[in-house]
Amino acid sequence: MQEITIYTTTTCPYCVSAKRLLTQYGFAFKEVDLTTNPELRQKLSAENNGYRTVPMIFIGKDFVGGFSELSALDKAGKLVPKVEGA
Repeated sequence: MQEITIYTTTTCPYCVSAKRLLTQYGFAFKEVDLTTNPELRQKLSAENNGYRTVPMIFIGKDFVGGFSELSALDKAGKLVPKVEGA
């Protein structure tokens, strides 16, 4: 099972949706709140081709993107295999 890390802020509805989707599958995830940590947010953005919005979702060491990309993986039937390491 791949580790999932989701970087969020407190006022982000897409963060809530991403966490809800992961929870529906019973996937555990580590949540890191960027609300009061702009330095980490800038660092993550610089390391991931300038991606600036939240959530920022990682499955293992792979940057997935945000909720839209996570949802697209799910709709394509690729989310569960990716998390399970298949």
